Amino acid sequence: MHDSLWAAATHHTFLDAVRDGTISDSAFDRWLVQDALFVADLLTFQARLLARAPHAARAVLAGGCVALVAELDWFDEQAARRRLDLNAPALPATLAYRLLLQRMDIEPYEAAVTALWVLERVYLLAWTSAVSDSSPFDEFVEHWSTPEFKDYVDALGELAEPNRHAELISDVLTHEVAFWDMALA
Repeated sequence: MHDSLWAAATHHTFLDAVRDGTISDSAFDRWLVQDALFVADLLTFQARLLARAPHAARAVLAGGCVALVAELDWFDEQAARRRLDLNAPALPATLAYRLLLQRMDIEPYEAAVTALWVLERVYLLAWTSAVSDSSPFDEFVEHWSTPEFKDYVDALGELAEPNRHAELISDVLTHEVAFWDMALA
């Protein structure tokens, strides 16, 4: 049902350019700054989701929150290394994703955790598609395609109910495509 959206979100021109090493530093850096802003929003969303999650889901969601805190520290390191301003304004695609996460805050837990699983699964599959032996961005690709991240996404998959939330899945995938597009604009 969502095959074309999954493909668009996980095999995007941005990812091809990262894999091939043809993406400009400015496009990659624009995306990186916006992703840091998104991760901060995601942490807020996920912490709220953790607070209302059933007991059986809390360990997975708490682990995800801890990983997001570490991810934000990693973004700070990258920003210092690449001389990026992580206080830059959020671009329209980032703001739209923020609004989607805020909408998920008021959705039932089952819908919200499914949205979280979709956005994390898309991210894993997308970066896995960008794996290359020769890209100057390999360290980033490796960072976002680790076995630990895959295990986390699989654990989220155990909590998700994708068959019950088709429209939400489309929304997340559409936002993800727009987020990749934003880097190339």
